[in-house]
Amino acid sequence: MSDAQLRQLVLEHLRDIPDFPKPGVLFKDFTPLLADGDALRAVADHVAQRYAGRVDAVVGIEARGFILGAATAYAMGVGFVPVRKVGKLPGETYAATYTLEYGTATLEIHVDAFVDGQRVLVMDDVLATGGTAAATCQLVEQAGGQVVAVDVVLELGFLHGRDALPGREVFSLIVD
Repeated sequence: MSDAQLRQLVLEHLRDIPDFPKPGVLFKDFTPLLADGDALRAVADHVAQRYAGRVDAVVGIEARGFILGAATAYAMGVGFVPVRKVGKLPGETYAATYTLEYGTATLEIHVDAFVDGQRVLVMDDVLATGGTAAATCQLVEQAGGQVVAVDVVLELGFLHGRDALPGREVFSLIVD
């Protein structure tokens, strides 16, 4: 499937939810995409092809990044590591607090998530202000991983999230 065909498929499976999670925020809902097995497979396979041989693990950011990341890790035959909201992982963790477009949050990763130097792909559904992705990259590196790239399905270009990821490879299937 070409990039253009995949973009169209994804756009057909997104819906806008106004005022979620707070008034004034237009939430991009990916659940219709996730519910369609063929569409989910197409996205995961597309990402897997792009990074084949370049990564040893995929990190998925809670919550939709878990689904996309796990599907991609499976397609690539590599491991999956979750980055979760504070207090959700058992065992010893590293934590990073960051700013969202509508507040602040804290993410955690297990301290033993990677073997030193392990090549990691960071995945999420949307790149907005870049705070979540930047915090995740910080956590991956703190845990001994090497971030190869950040990959998202949709980038909200007007929020300039790439600015929070200087020097990093960032791929967005769709820039809105």
